[in-house]
Amino acid sequence: MLKPFIDERTALTCVHCGLCLTSCPTYLETGDENLSPRGRIYLMRQLLSGRVPLNDATVQPLDVCLGCLGCQTVCPGSVHYGELIEHTRDFIEHGYQRSLYQWLLRRVLVEQVFPFPWRTKLALAPLQFIRWLRVEGWLPRFTRGMTSLVPAGFRSEPLPLISPTAATEKKGRIGFVEGCVQSVMFGPTNSAVVRLLTRAGFDVVTPPGQVCCGALYSHSGHLEKARDCARRNIEVFERFDVDHIVIGGSGCGATLKEYGLLLKDDPDWAARGKNFAAKVRDMVEILSPGSFTLKTESMPLVTYHDACHLNHAQGIRQQPRDLLKAVCGSRYVELPESDLCCGSAGSYNLTQPDMAARLQKRKVSNILKTGASVVLTTNPGCMLQIRAGLVAAGRADIEVVHLADFLDRLFCVSRSR
Repeated sequence: MLKPFIDERTALTCVHCGLCLTSCPTYLETGDENLSPRGRIYLMRQLLSGRVPLNDATVQPLDVCLGCLGCQTVCPGSVHYGELIEHTRDFIEHGYQRSLYQWLLRRVLVEQVFPFPWRTKLALAPLQFIRWLRVEGWLPRFTRGMTSLVPAGFRSEPLPLISPTAATEKKGRIGFVEGCVQSVMFGPTNSAVVRLLTRAGFDVVTPPGQVCCGALYSHSGHLEKARDCARRNIEVFERFDVDHIVIGGSGCGATLKEYGLLLKDDPDWAARGKNFAAKVRDMVEILSPGSFTLKTESMPLVTYHDACHLNHAQGIRQQPRDLLKAVCGSRYVELPESDLCCGSAGSYNLTQPDMAARLQKRKVSNILKTGASVVLTTNPGCMLQIRAGLVAAGRADIEVVHLADFLDRLFCVSRSR
């Protein structure tokens, strides 16, 4: 008999009302009910009951789901879609035979390279050499989409163990999470987050021995590996007395906040996971808009893209806008469909390049409508995806910047606060 991989009671809370349809990127692109949240939940229940086999036809609609959780945000019944899709993917990965190419992408690149910073550096070294020789156009066509996502001139930037604040009135102590891909490709962004936090009055400690937050594993259907990451990180941060735990990538932050849920069935770790998750904050939850000075002189027109795992998974929408309005004033303009996924979705743009490209074009089209010359967001994956899309559209002049880099570069926290 098939072992239950999802709680059917959770699946049954979906009444198929359809209010989620306009928030689902894949449904908006295709109009295919199978590629909608309620269609996928129906398919999960069919798999659970054994009424349909685990094959290409049943796996494909679930693979094409971005896991952006836009449906979860608007659902009037509070269906926990994220939990359903992650547990279903765990079931798929343990019972479905993928093609060699997909196996190499998922099992090798996503799970054996990206979660380990030194392996990521090693894997990217040939690309740096190819770019230095200016022969990137000689690469096979199927690899160009992947290589176009890698930013030029990326670098890691070691952080000190402790970055003490110079403020006379200290607000607390923060444990900083470096991230795996973030620490390699966006080292300066990590440094910018730390500087912003120290200027805001916090001591920042960067505990050694951190590992991947587990997002890459949980999103690709390997929950036990994600749990191992959670246990290791909890052990590392428990050695340091911190008030908050912060990371500069919202995708990682969403997973860190779920450690209590991830470990809820482990009696030895459930309470520790819950305590850890309770301390996790995004940078925008820590910084106060009132601590920034309005600077509209020579300010470019700026817009903001909602990273799915900040907006939908963490429910954080207004705080980044409040920060931007505090420093940009009328030079900030809203982005149409800001909360619609850009197609990055962790490793989605590698494993599902066709749908990712469609969503990328949609996002770029909306950016161009704003007339903005700077696009801000809070997640490295979104930055890579949007930047590559703008370059492909011939608009490399539009800058894509992490919110932390933008605030750190152009504005200073007032010392009066």
